[in-house]
Amino acid sequence: MVELSIIIVNYNVKAFLQNCLLSILKATEKISSEIIVVDNASDDGSVEIVKKNFPNVKLIESKENLGFSRANNIGLKISQGKYICLINPDTIVEENTFEEMIQFMERNPEVGLAGCKILNPDGTFQLACRRSFPTPWVAFTKIIGLSKVFPKSKLFAKYNLTYLDENKSYEVDAVSGSFMFFRREVYEKIGGLDETFFMYGEDLDYCYRVKKAGYKVYYVHSTKIIHFKGESTKRSNIDELKHFYDAMRLFVKKHFAGSWIIEMLLQLAINGRSLLAFIGKRWLILFAMIVDFILYNLSVVVAEMFYIKLTGFSGFPDYAYPIVFIVPAGSFILIAYLLGSYEIKNLPIAKLYLSIFVSFLFTSSLTYFFKDYAFSRAILLITYLLLFFALPAWRVFIKIFFKYPRDSRQSLFESNTLIVGTNESAAELITRLRKSYNFYYDVVGLIDIDRKRIGEKINDVEIIGSIDTLGKIIRDKGITEVIFASDFLPYNQILSIVSANQNQNVHFHLADKNYDFIISKKDVLELNELPLIQIEYNISMPVHRIVKRTFDLILAIILLFTLYPIFLIRYLVSKKWNNLLYLFKVISGKYSFVGRQIGSRESNIYLGKEGLTGIVQINENKNLTEEEIERLNIYYAKNQNIWLDIEILIKTIQNFLRR
Repeated sequence: MVELSIIIVNYNVKAFLQNCLLSILKATEKISSEIIVVDNASDDGSVEIVKKNFPNVKLIESKENLGFSRANNIGLKISQGKYICLINPDTIVEENTFEEMIQFMERNPEVGLAGCKILNPDGTFQLACRRSFPTPWVAFTKIIGLSKVFPKSKLFAKYNLTYLDENKSYEVDAVSGSFMFFRREVYEKIGGLDETFFMYGEDLDYCYRVKKAGYKVYYVHSTKIIHFKGESTKRSNIDELKHFYDAMRLFVKKHFAGSWIIEMLLQLAINGRSLLAFIGKRWLILFAMIVDFILYNLSVVVAEMFYIKLTGFSGFPDYAYPIVFIVPAGSFILIAYLLGSYEIKNLPIAKLYLSIFVSFLFTSSLTYFFKDYAFSRAILLITYLLLFFALPAWRVFIKIFFKYPRDSRQSLFESNTLIVGTNESAAELITRLRKSYNFYYDVVGLIDIDRKRIGEKINDVEIIGSIDTLGKIIRDKGITEVIFASDFLPYNQILSIVSANQNQNVHFHLADKNYDFIISKKDVLELNELPLIQIEYNISMPVHRIVKRTFDLILAIILLFTLYPIFLIRYLVSKKWNNLLYLFKVISGKYSFVGRQIGSRESNIYLGKEGLTGIVQINENKNLTEEEIERLNIYYAKNQNIWLDIEILIKTIQNFLRR
């Protein structure tokens, strides 16, 4: 008889699935096991990868997305193992995970189902891996935030059991569906997952049924996995929030329907939590709308005061209040929202300028229909001139100083990278990183197992430390990215390193064995070279070109007038007008502030104008090869936006001040 059946439901996460299967194969080398993958109609090549790289895996191809419960039940029906493990594809297990879980179950026959310790990709503890059932009190303390305020209180922190030591094993109500390990006899007694749960809630429901059948549910701390939570939902049009709270309502209705008071309280709690989660997911939109509304009305006040001093205008009449402060600002917010100026994770500048322009036309037209409010078009014009600078300015401010909202592009200030590995895989990874046109990493060094080879170089990258000094190097070098080369360290050591550095501001990545991807919580990055064909990069898109040109003109004119005395003194001393001429060339449109090197050779891909500075110029001290220069130019052309230009300008100033 097969000792262990491992069932994975996959949906469009081929990079994660591949690494998950690799870790599982290592963890089951000494175990009689079967691996069953149920694919929920993925269209990202997941099926092809399993067929090609894992021929011994039992693959079931669904023609539709069946959801988590139905797909798992298909795998359960054909499973043969004495023990069964339901595990998500976006996980990585230690080499001893399954052995440890089997041994635990053998020692504790009263335990029917168990989960292990689960880590987030940054090494922090994933709270959902041990939970209590949502009774009225547990739900109440969670909803109003008492569980966060008093995380060590047994009275208030029962939902995620944060008062318990994560490094001890104990009985719990429920564990996470990303890793559920149970006996076959449990499955035969209570059946599979409840298929009325499409996704979410099925794990809570199954644990409830296991306990109701007389078994215990346990959290086991002695082995751990990494879980890249929520990867499948990112790659679908599924409303994650809706499904989660629908699942909670279904759980309450199913198991607490005997008492209408309990059901009502839990439903109120769930609805309240759903509302808070909805607001929380869109807090940036709400914040931006409030700030824009305030700035709009401040601009109206300033415009009115300026016009009063300039012309003797008596000001808005009493009847105009509060209409002049509500209707124009409100219509602007509505127009900006409809035109996409407010996004959940971003505040696009280009769409904002379009919104300002459309709002100006709309508000101007209103004065033709409401003559009683047509006080002065000059005030309206001044208002929108102020808005043209004020609204983008606060967005730029929070982007630069608070690094928010973050986009998926790698920031120049957040690219200091370590590669953990000194083997052939590490050398290949360095080569792929240098050839990739998709992202920007500044590899500052390699990490070896010990100190014997410190100072040596692999592909011109120096070995600067060992595993035991990794934490210190991260702090000293300002490292924000750590990439583990394939096959250099066992998974249990990788997980230990991630766990040990959970409090550092660093992102961990794992390069897949075939070097097609680098996976992390932030993104899945393709390492394959980008074919050099005629495609439209950001730098050639009309919206980006307009914003870039506007930015160049405004900055050049400001510098021209504010720095003119310096240029004049320089001319009187050295008879050189070079810097001033460069500004004139920016104003004329020949150059940009940020772009390719001046005098650089032409390329068959449109890479934008030559620039006074640029991504290549700020890296000139690294003795870049022609291939590396082209890669950086293509990276800039692909990802160009106002944020990247500002970052490059700041980096240029920093480099200048260090000289």
